[in-house]
Amino acid sequence: MSYPRQTKGNRELPSVSTLLLSILFFISKPSNAQSSSPKFACDVTKNPSLAGYGFCNTGLNAEARVTDLVGRLTLEEKIGFLVSKATGVSRLGIPDYNWWSEALHGVSDVGGGSNFTGPVPGATSFPQVILTAASFNVSLFQAIGKVVSTEARAMYNVGAAGLTFWSPNVNIFRDPRWGRGQETPGEDPTLVSKYAVAYVKGLQGTDGGDPNLLKVAACCKHYTAYDVDNWKGVHRYTFNSVVNQQDMDDTFQPPFKSCVVDGNVASVMCSYNQVNGKPTCADPDLLSGVIRGQWKLNGYIVSDCDSVEVIYASQHYTKTPEEAVAKSMLAGLDLNCDHFTGQHAMSAVKAGLVNETDVDTAISNNFATLMRLGFFNGDPKKHPYGNLGPQDVCTAENQELAREAARQGIVLLKNSPGSLPFSPSAIKTLAVIGPNANVTDTMIGNYHGVPCKYTTPLQGLVETVWAKYQMACPNVACTEADIDSATSLAASADAVVLVMGTDLSIEREDHDRTDLLLPGKQQQLVTEVAKVAKGPVVLVIMSGGGLDVTFAKNDPKITSIMWVGFPGQAGGLAIADIIFGRHNPSGKLPMTWYPQSYVENLPMSNMNMRADNSTGYPGRSYRFYTGETVYAFGDGISYTHFNHRLIKPPRLVSLGLAKSHPCRTSKCQSVDATGPYCGKAIEVELRVRNAGEREGTDTVFLFTTPPAVHRSPVKHLLAFEKVSLGKKEKAVVRFNVDVCKDLSVVDETGKRKIALGVHVLHVGSLKYSLIVRI
Repeated sequence: MSYPRQTKGNRELPSVSTLLLSILFFISKPSNAQSSSPKFACDVTKNPSLAGYGFCNTGLNAEARVTDLVGRLTLEEKIGFLVSKATGVSRLGIPDYNWWSEALHGVSDVGGGSNFTGPVPGATSFPQVILTAASFNVSLFQAIGKVVSTEARAMYNVGAAGLTFWSPNVNIFRDPRWGRGQETPGEDPTLVSKYAVAYVKGLQGTDGGDPNLLKVAACCKHYTAYDVDNWKGVHRYTFNSVVNQQDMDDTFQPPFKSCVVDGNVASVMCSYNQVNGKPTCADPDLLSGVIRGQWKLNGYIVSDCDSVEVIYASQHYTKTPEEAVAKSMLAGLDLNCDHFTGQHAMSAVKAGLVNETDVDTAISNNFATLMRLGFFNGDPKKHPYGNLGPQDVCTAENQELAREAARQGIVLLKNSPGSLPFSPSAIKTLAVIGPNANVTDTMIGNYHGVPCKYTTPLQGLVETVWAKYQMACPNVACTEADIDSATSLAASADAVVLVMGTDLSIEREDHDRTDLLLPGKQQQLVTEVAKVAKGPVVLVIMSGGGLDVTFAKNDPKITSIMWVGFPGQAGGLAIADIIFGRHNPSGKLPMTWYPQSYVENLPMSNMNMRADNSTGYPGRSYRFYTGETVYAFGDGISYTHFNHRLIKPPRLVSLGLAKSHPCRTSKCQSVDATGPYCGKAIEVELRVRNAGEREGTDTVFLFTTPPAVHRSPVKHLLAFEKVSLGKKEKAVVRFNVDVCKDLSVVDETGKRKIALGVHVLHVGSLKYSLIVRI
């Protein structure tokens, strides 16, 4: 099949099915949509008597309103508010409400709280999170969250969405085989934390900035140490995550703490798994002790769906359903996704396993969140965001942001001289080959909604040059490959773009990978095509996790390698923008790409982060693994190059310990990261120069290698900054290094300690030593 370059007024779509999809979408988008009404309580227009209820009185504070509401409910009515499909109370003017909506990378219809069957047929579908994280652009993370919340509010106003969205996923991408790694911001706690805070603020932040009000309510999940779904018989419902305290506080907990403490997230979702023998949703230390006690959550705690039932039916942690309900509620759970708690709470109360006051506490947290959302303030059209509607969804600006997010995230991993970017005038025929070259749904990963529209890689490329297309494999499994047709096409073309990788049949929720190789005959196809190609060969990898593409990295006939994640609705446009040089790539890998040998004898179920030389355990993530990689965390190249120069870097930090401090008289490796020296900070300045001939964006990292105490990380990310420069332009990047926060490590008991001695700071492409002494 061949496709001419698309010109204005003569756009040729590559297939009847794609054309039909576009036609159906626009037909289904009514010009004069009949708006449904949003669900809300306290509709005093329809029922003036409601104005006399305290919970409808916006002049009272939220606590007083919640107390009034709870006091008016019967026990049976209260129990109806313990589950995700909450049962309304018509006598009080409270409608049913579905708490379960998702917004991982755009408004989704997963969960049923939001839908695209009415006046809003689609919403902007941004890249899957792992690719957005590769941009290392905090302002982009927040901007996406803001657009998603605007579209969510617009949909809510016409009855097409809820107000509570169970996103983002802030688990650490610990093992490269994890099917849900695509949903996360990667393997590094600092990056995941920064993403979490920015995205939550984008979702929740109101125009007035009042932290007691919410635009929509976000939820950080899955708490905690959750990253095994279904691997060789190990299933998330029954998996006991054995985690030492050091790894818990050093790796798994920081993103959740950041969500609550820095992001003021409205909800945390507990996970299916057990941690050290206790179900997370029934662990009072993890829920009441940490989330509410230490971190002071202002919101509600929700279970992953069916988790309470799993405690009883799958884990057999309790003997009866009532005990599972009681243990979870007493641990601090407020809301059960699904129905199990609603079915068994009444009998749990009657059996004396929980009191009605425990039910009151749970629903009070749920109601308080709805109060902050304005659910009990009457008609939302009379309140902030009430003017939003279908016209505010899938706007040109929102769709352009989806394209920009994909452009910023795409990672160029290999680029031989004379390969990319392509010159459109120099390429008369382009061969586009591969099972992911003309896909739509694959580009949006999981937890997606219905996108505004799709632009496939093939469609994006043929907007610039004439192309011939060969799928070569019937799907990504690629059990059979039409290598003869593919090589024939490649041999006749000026350049070749191979779009390979995975899709949700290979990696997804409830399905982990067992290897890191390109599926089926994909590697053979790529190699054979490259052999016969007469021009540059670009391998585009569309996947959620990393792949062992050592063969391509070492093959001189494969001139460029590009990872595009699952790039969202505008993925094809963004890929073409990079390939033809309209955008200079700046993405960096947010996770390590390991060789296949790494996973061959490494159980996913081993949660230890740190290497153990005595057993040959290799460790996990760039922070603790020092073995061979295919590509490393932070890898990614540009069409230009940047020079870095430190500006008078500080060389010494003196803590100034009191004379009575025990470390004055005995040798110490570290001191507690508390005390008067915690106000100390140093500034690290780096001059960045674009030394190339085109404008570009540099992602500047600040890592530290701390002294080798307390089994500290080999290297750890402290901060990062994006700086965009014209050709030959210079700029100064400044990092503020907090002594207690940034120069500390987590010890074996989970406590933060400032490591004494030499810290090696990796600033951009440079290194220098900083001494910390007492």
